[in-house]
Amino acid sequence: MNFSFVSGDATRASGELLVIPLFEGELGDTAPSSLAAADTALEGRLRGAAAQEGFKAKGEQSFLMHTHGRATADRVLLLGLGNRARFHPETLRLAAGRAVKAALRLKAGSVAFVLPATDAAADAVRAVAEGLLLGAYRFDKYKSSAREEKNPARVGKVALVLPEGVEKTRELDDALALAKRVGEATNWARDLVNEPPNAVTPTVLAEAARQAAKEAGLQVTIGGLREIEKLDMGMFLGVTAGSAEEPRLIHVVYTPKSARDAKRPPLALVGKAITFDSGGLSLKPSDGMIDMKTDMAGSAAVLGAMKVIAALKPPFPVHAFIGACENMPSGTAYKPGDILTSRLGKTVEITNTDAEGRLVLGDILTWACEHRPSAVIDLATLTGACVIALGNYITGAFGEHDGTVNEVLQSARTAGEEMWRMPMSEMQKDALRSEVADMKNSGERWGSSINAALFLKEFVGETPWVHLDIAGPSNSPKERGYLSKGGTGVGLRTLVEWVRLRAANPEAYEAAPAPTVKGASKAAGKRARKPARG
Repeated sequence: MNFSFVSGDATRASGELLVIPLFEGELGDTAPSSLAAADTALEGRLRGAAAQEGFKAKGEQSFLMHTHGRATADRVLLLGLGNRARFHPETLRLAAGRAVKAALRLKAGSVAFVLPATDAAADAVRAVAEGLLLGAYRFDKYKSSAREEKNPARVGKVALVLPEGVEKTRELDDALALAKRVGEATNWARDLVNEPPNAVTPTVLAEAARQAAKEAGLQVTIGGLREIEKLDMGMFLGVTAGSAEEPRLIHVVYTPKSARDAKRPPLALVGKAITFDSGGLSLKPSDGMIDMKTDMAGSAAVLGAMKVIAALKPPFPVHAFIGACENMPSGTAYKPGDILTSRLGKTVEITNTDAEGRLVLGDILTWACEHRPSAVIDLATLTGACVIALGNYITGAFGEHDGTVNEVLQSARTAGEEMWRMPMSEMQKDALRSEVADMKNSGERWGSSINAALFLKEFVGETPWVHLDIAGPSNSPKERGYLSKGGTGVGLRTLVEWVRLRAANPEAYEAAPAPTVKGASKAAGKRARKPARG
């Protein structure tokens, strides 16, 4: 999608579809110049027809009209943004997503999009560009009809029409460049999530990370079963033991060129990467298993964010840590009642093999914190309980370090990704108490998303840490704004904003002490360390 900035009369801008977003009340006497010009070109019929059809510019409203050759565009699309007083760039991002979907249905190959007058033109540019790129996304590579289509609908050109009094500046160019990187990286992450589990195995995910790192100029290290064994990651080894697919240990690193900046404490990003989750011997029902190819959505968002971070060049290192495997039932699978020993030395009684993500994450978080980051975020499709609590579009945020949690929530608001802070009461720890080991991997049903977060907390020591449970918003059940049904890439934009926020004041953050690794027993969990054979 090629973007350009234009000024002046919107009706003369090049594009088969002219898109004019409006706030409530702007259809009347306070109409912006773009709408007034379009209405004049259409001999006063546009506003009258829109009003007659009940269009009041409320959120998610739209109105489409053919120009019959009276303007450069074939059609005009009015989009409702709702109340101006409650405007957030995410409103514009969603509207842009609806606009590009309309353009694709109309087979309009070019769009002229009028930027509304807002307090920050750069934010509007970024929201529109991201919304268009994300809204144009389709995953249809396995549909024969799509492969056979000779001229698939696509929007190749977009003219961004600047509001009156706004000139093209370097700031707008930078906002557009960032939006393109974020949009493309998010769509790349969506592809990984939407691919079937026989196409994205741990090995394939690791190779995708290797290729992305190579293209972005990042360092990458890929380990296998032997490396995981050497790191005494007994929980990780337990989860992967039932699968014929070998696990992969992925470490992607951005390092600043400045020697001084390279010595600063890094940020650590951890992504859950269960490429298929059957539930193991605690087998899921069929309808609960069908979407479990998406159980690696956290890792896809982390890897996509690293692609953008490499271009941002923050003045401190950023590390991504990922443990990729499948959770499968077989004769070698770990069992309820097993006791596994983590890299940290803590022993864990297995009460539910379907609570596997926290086991892998526990070992990976320990490993990440050994690099002494100033803070760590993990993204994980961790619990169905979080979906019950917050629904399909809100991420649950957990953490006890108020400053870091607030940074992440602020970054999410800027990015337009909705998050809600969840409690982490020590009273819930009773649910994880074991009579035979240091802790259980799964407790009672009540408060189970909190229980999962408390389990992870055991492996980060004093490091400022935020856990983002993306089980709901990682996979959209329907089309909505710029979302398509399926993988969303959620969390990527928040991670990018978090890095940008910290890059503005890198001196303010120091490394936390690393957790003390007690040394895992070689005997405990020995069976789980055997390479799986079927």
